[in-house]
Amino acid sequence: MLRAEIRKKLPGISIHVKMAFNQGILVLFGPSGAGKTTILNCLAGLQKPDAGLISLDEKVFFSSVDGIDTPARKRRIGYVFQDYALFPHMTVKDNALYGIPSRCKKDKDYQTSVLDVMDMLKITHLQERYPGQLSGGEKQRVALARALMVEPDLLLLDEPLSALDYTTRKNLQAELRQLQKIWRIPFVLVTHSRKEMHALADEVLLLDRGKQTGCLCTDRDIPRLEAAV
Repeated sequence: MLRAEIRKKLPGISIHVKMAFNQGILVLFGPSGAGKTTILNCLAGLQKPDAGLISLDEKVFFSSVDGIDTPARKRRIGYVFQDYALFPHMTVKDNALYGIPSRCKKDKDYQTSVLDVMDMLKITHLQERYPGQLSGGEKQRVALARALMVEPDLLLLDEPLSALDYTTRKNLQAELRQLQKIWRIPFVLVTHSRKEMHALADEVLLLDRGKQTGCLCTDRDIPRLEAAV
């Protein structure tokens, strides 16, 4: 169970959200500037809330009351950035392995190999290529592979499909839903696309200028709540 209350003041916007989410894909939906990426960064440990609590199952990552702020590297959270943030001088395989201690998972409490992950994402045949030789959809899969290599307990995705063409985006939406069912961890995904929200969300947190304007538990409620945005 992911539980979070995040308060953070930024120039022009004050963020205050509460969430409790167990399984599936939680979509943070709202216009640009609503605070969606800041919330992801706080969950990941890349930004520090001014106050609040962030916990996953029995692990407390942040507590302003108890003075807890676990570093990002110790949270075991996967993060797929909007621009994928791949290293252009590294091969697909090296990009996927980036962040794994000593480039080896042996005796590090990991169970999945890089070949397992690349095979799951259908990029094994690309392992010796460089990012400049890949399509947008292939880059997205490499970014997913890198995030999954840490065998995360939570996966964060910041508008991962926004730069893709319609056909690739539709295909990867289906793959993301299937991936979540295989991995069986919470996914938190940011989007400002209603179509993407409909395609991916099990639950939605609606945001406007840092404040949540509604939360739902089933996709059947999406038409009713999105009308309020």
